[in-house]
Amino acid sequence: NLSIPEAVKGYSLDLISTALIIRDISYGDSGIATSAMCNDLANAVIAIHGSEEQQRSFLGPFVERPLLASFCLTEPWAGSDNSAMTTTIRKGKGGKYILNGSKCFITNASFASQFTVFTRVGKPTSPFMACVIIPSLAVEPETAETESQACREIPLPCGGRIVTGKPEDKLGQRLSNTASVTFEDVTVEEEQIIGDRRLGFQYLTDVLDYARPMVAAIGVGIARRALDLTLAYTRERRQFGQRICDLPVARDTLVAMWKRTEQAEMALMKAAFLVQEGAPDRGVYASLAKNLAADAAIFCSVQGLHLHGGYGFMSEFEISKLVRDAQIIDIYEGVREVQDMIIGRELV
Repeated sequence: NLSIPEAVKGYSLDLISTALIIRDISYGDSGIATSAMCNDLANAVIAIHGSEEQQRSFLGPFVERPLLASFCLTEPWAGSDNSAMTTTIRKGKGGKYILNGSKCFITNASFASQFTVFTRVGKPTSPFMACVIIPSLAVEPETAETESQACREIPLPCGGRIVTGKPEDKLGQRLSNTASVTFEDVTVEEEQIIGDRRLGFQYLTDVLDYARPMVAAIGVGIARRALDLTLAYTRERRQFGQRICDLPVARDTLVAMWKRTEQAEMALMKAAFLVQEGAPDRGVYASLAKNLAADAAIFCSVQGLHLHGGYGFMSEFEISKLVRDAQIIDIYEGVREVQDMIIGRELV
């Protein structure tokens, strides 16, 4: 909840500080960092584009209790291609709207007490996208473990229901809860629509510019952790009568790991600064930071496992976990190819 404004008693932290916090959480566990980041994304849309009343209504509870929110964008047939989105809000009776659709791979879904949902307006082929906020029942700490292992059916007082699927069994970042979310005839009041219901795509672009430095921060945390673990192991482990870190081929690998990590961190800091300042080229550097951090996380974890030898392949050694955790950095909040498309478009 780092992005919640001071006006509603939040921290209102700048993006650079937020990135440093997410980076350090990721150093400990990237799954926890992902849950924290996605919670912030769901709330950042409200903080950036919501009215004062919407901020009080939808962000106020998050400074009073330990709640989680979900950022609902990806759909079964609409991943990188947002134009394929089929979730819709349509006008209902009495000036209200009805929300229907399914989202997948949604972080915090099993625990969320609020969902930030991007949806088409009117019909799936509509050129207009909206962002709506759907509050639901909070998951209490004493039932959280049970809730996280099963589907949830949440009837809403306003009408309709939310159904969350069974949590996904993932390759990595297993401490980050991920599940599908289906909205069935959910009644949406006008005050639940953020800003202009035709400008959701612009709001999405803004929040993804915010998100990509956060993903880069998670990648840097993984890369730094892999480097530190590998340095510690190669300083202690001896082969051919000397420490592994003193073997020229191993030292070259360690240097390459360090360089990638430092490059990614510098790109992260530049991107965070430019997004924070609202610079015109912020999107390019946010995409660059994400790609470089994904490169660093994957390279450092894989090379670190290699320098651990057979021990690195054993699950009791943390480096094997980092290899699994790192893969998603290249995928979520826009795959590598999408980031390259963004950079290429701006270059030309």
